[in-house]
Amino acid sequence: MSLEPQRSPPRTASLRERLSRHLGDAILDIDHHVHALEVTIRPDAVQAVLSTLRDELGFDHLSCVTAQEYEDRYESIYHLKSYDDPSRELSVAVPTSKDDPVSQSAEPVFRTADWHEREAYDLVGIRYEDHPDLRRILLPETWQGHPLSREYDQRRPQIVTYDENANPLQRDGRSGGNTMLLNIGPHHPATHGVMHLQVALDGEQVVDVEPDIGYIHRCEEQQCQQGTYRHQIMPYPDRWDWGGAGLLNEWAYARTAEALADIDVPEYAQVVRTMAAEFSRILSHMLAVGAYALDVIGDFTATFQYALRDRELVQNVLEDLTGQRLMFNYFRLGGVVWDLPEPREEFFEKVRTFVDGLPEKLEEYHDLLTANEIMQARTVDTGVLPPDIAKSYGVTGPVARGSGIDYDLRRDDPYGYYDELDWNVVVEEECDNFSRLLVRLREVEESAKIIDQCVDLLEDWPEDERNIQANVPRTIKPDPDTEVYRAVEAAKGELGIYIRADGTDKPARFKIRGPSFSNLQALPEMARGELVPDLIAALGSLDTIMGEVDR
Repeated sequence: MSLEPQRSPPRTASLRERLSRHLGDAILDIDHHVHALEVTIRPDAVQAVLSTLRDELGFDHLSCVTAQEYEDRYESIYHLKSYDDPSRELSVAVPTSKDDPVSQSAEPVFRTADWHEREAYDLVGIRYEDHPDLRRILLPETWQGHPLSREYDQRRPQIVTYDENANPLQRDGRSGGNTMLLNIGPHHPATHGVMHLQVALDGEQVVDVEPDIGYIHRCEEQQCQQGTYRHQIMPYPDRWDWGGAGLLNEWAYARTAEALADIDVPEYAQVVRTMAAEFSRILSHMLAVGAYALDVIGDFTATFQYALRDRELVQNVLEDLTGQRLMFNYFRLGGVVWDLPEPREEFFEKVRTFVDGLPEKLEEYHDLLTANEIMQARTVDTGVLPPDIAKSYGVTGPVARGSGIDYDLRRDDPYGYYDELDWNVVVEEECDNFSRLLVRLREVEESAKIIDQCVDLLEDWPEDERNIQANVPRTIKPDPDTEVYRAVEAAKGELGIYIRADGTDKPARFKIRGPSFSNLQALPEMARGELVPDLIAALGSLDTIMGEVDR
């Protein structure tokens, strides 16, 4: 039994007709991918088309931008959704010539296209007209070639020169003479990983901040393109998020590949996946909350240690289930690698002990954090991110829900067993750092509710119906030029994967849409006009993981 929602043909036909009516001669072709319609447009009509799709047809969420090179052309794909209904999806393909890969930038329509198009330029080599700052983003400016292009020479030596950092405001004349450049990172505990912030200050006030990323870029997409669908890709997603959310990342790949290969997951395995994924979410949120206490009020001895204590309990459960404490590699295409540990009663008792004890522990967190006057002074009305700006940057997850955006793929584009369970999407309306903290604490409660219901189901599941994996072919070879983009609600937001098949057992293109990548783009909007300590609080509230940003 497949629990994936099915889209009705009349709805697709209606969208096709509306596209033809609204976009006119900008359309070159309309095709249908596994997940949605794809409309191919002229490269000089990008801004007009995307504006129409956003304003007239309600596609207000630019989820991802994929760039790729074919034998005869380059292509950018803009993956669009609706914040009100993310199951409404559309791909906009923009082909450009092989000799002159230039197309119009989408940044004037969707701010999140800024970084996505810079990455496409950096790794593939497509140039975007009207882009406000088209330069490399993951690789140094001196890098020779584009690593995901077909002609890239991996043996070519690279020389990275040292350039002294200059005030970024001086380049375009915005500095008034009293500004000062402050470097935060790349090796700094408050950056939660290897990231460099170039901060321009006027006195103690932040005038501008530019995240400098790519320090641990490993070209994970290229590594996945060299692995087989069935066996060799699944270990990679755990490594995009070392905060504990690896099972959610595994599910992103599983959902995409299963849609590509038309694999139905047994219902029992869906329940197991759902339970395991929510434990993984708790693992991630506990680290986020504990580290945030350390960032903002320097609370190492109480909150941070409490968070690590509770993470250990979750890790013990997941170690029993998966055999690992962090790099789980538990999901498989079509299900999970093995059933619950024996004796099952002991495993269920350990899970229930944790879930039953969680409310009292969460009260401690609220006493230490949300009721803490210093925490309130540091986070209430700081790092404000209004919902319209958050949507323009493609923000998702707790960051979006902390800005009053009621968006959660578990409910809005159901997968797994979520639509069969009783739970709530947590939304806070104040749009500040405090709201994002509240969302994560309350989401731990909701995850515990989901886990409790999954245990009830698993305890009563008939033994002869405990199918943990579908009958998946040993070798998966989707038809050439089959394309799919699927996403899940990971701990930090929408984690999506685009795959294009070429008829072999390895992807021709594998694109990762990490939520931290889009969320981090919004940091300048949250920090301008604030003080330096507020900048640190805003950065910590994003809960970024650099392995997911840099990939």
